[in-house]
Amino acid sequence: MTTQNNLKEAFSGESQANRKYLAFAEKAQQEGYSQVAKLFRAVAEAETVHAMNHLRVMSAIGSTADNLKTAIAGEDDEFQKMYPDFIKEAKEEKASDAVIVSFDVANTVEEIHSGLYNEALDNLGKNKEVEYYVCQICGNTVKNNPPDRCPICNAPKEMFKKID
Repeated sequence: MTTQNNLKEAFSGESQANRKYLAFAEKAQQEGYSQVAKLFRAVAEAETVHAMNHLRVMSAIGSTADNLKTAIAGEDDEFQKMYPDFIKEAKEEKASDAVIVSFDVANTVEEIHSGLYNEALDNLGKNKEVEYYVCQICGNTVKNNPPDRCPICNAPKEMFKKID
């Protein structure tokens, strides 16, 4: 395996550890273990530092236009190929929770993300002010004003978090 492949694998592992530890922190907090939650959040932050270092060494961060194009390609692959394949396999295995709660919802939202990135690329340099809100149930990402109910998961408006 080459160093470049090792860097990609390390980036993936550190990124996954970050998200997993944040989920663990949330659970620890719910169970009343605030110190353990704090530890999970601290280590999650350290994993982010490692992941960012790996990205920099790989020269994987380009100009904003290049980064948008990379993001578009990734989102397009997810909603056009990856998630449809996952959905098909999960249906064959009768894993309905994976289809309904996870893959199908993510697939729908990834297409929205692609559209938002394409719009940002088209408007790059125009300094158009836009607010973004993310549904904390399904990840639906909307511009300017959250809907009364999420069109994807039917969550109420209050479940949309404004992103700064």
